This record gives sequence, C-alpha cells and structure tokens, in this order.
Amino acid sequence: MTLTIRPVQQSDKQCWLQLWKGYLTFYKTEFSAEKTEITWNRLLDPGFNLYGLVAETDTNIVGMTTFNFQNSTWSENGQCLLEDLFVDENLRGQGTGRALIDAVIKEAKERGCSRVYWNTDETNETARKLYDTYVLESGKRQYRIPIL
Repeated sequence: MTLTIRPVQQSDKQCWLQLWKGYLTFYKTEFSAEKTEITWNRLLDPGFNLYGLVAETDTNIVGMTTFNFQNSTWSENGQCLLEDLFVDENLRGQGTGRALIDAVIKEAKERGCSRVYWNTDETNETARKLYDTYVLESGKRQYRIPIL
C-alpha cells in the first residue's frame, strides 16, 4: 500500500465528509450541515487560514487533518495548531496518523513556526500512544468559555 499525503481538493469532498463524520462521532459531537459546509469551503479557500491534508492510499482517502497558523507573543514566526486529525478506524496503527502529523510539522517548519501543538481528550488512549512518541503531554490545561 502506497500512502500519499497531499492538500485536500474539491474532488475529495465525499471522502472527506465520511472521515469528518467519523471524527465528530468519535468526539461525540455534531456539526450542522451548514457549519460543515463552511468548514469544507474554508479548507479550499486559499485566503482563509485553515488548511487540510488528506492521506490517500492507492485507492482511497483514509485520513485527514486540519491545521492553521497563529501569531504568538512567544514566537517571532508564530506557531501551528493541528486542530483535527482522523484516520479510518479500520486502518489505524499503520502509520497514517504519523504521516499526517509529520506533514503538518513540515508545513510549520517551512513557515518558520516555533512549534506545532494540538489537544486531545485524556481518554483518547490510542491516539495518545502515537502523540507520546513525539513529545510528552505538556501539562497545560485548556479552559473554554463558550461565546455562542
């Protein structure tokens, strides 16, 4: 199986939607169809600071990630937030998640970012095994105040 990581394209929409649905289901959350469409359109808009990559085998798209770049008082060239990462659950453990993370790191390095960071639930043990091979959890807690 040959794995390729590449930017998301318009023709990927149906496959991306299936992965997105799996991602939302995993996190026990829902997005309206309108909000999902906004997200999809932002991924394709070169003027919007949201980027998407897909992992493609010889025949299928099997994983996806989204990320964006942020200014920071802590870094001259900013930092990169890896926001979403999902691999088809039937194909996990074969290096797809690592390939997607590595591709985001490469993008961040090319921009001169000082770091790539992401969040996951404490209960996401499978993903945390992969994430811990990069760096141990930061010890930071995230606080969220819903505005809408």
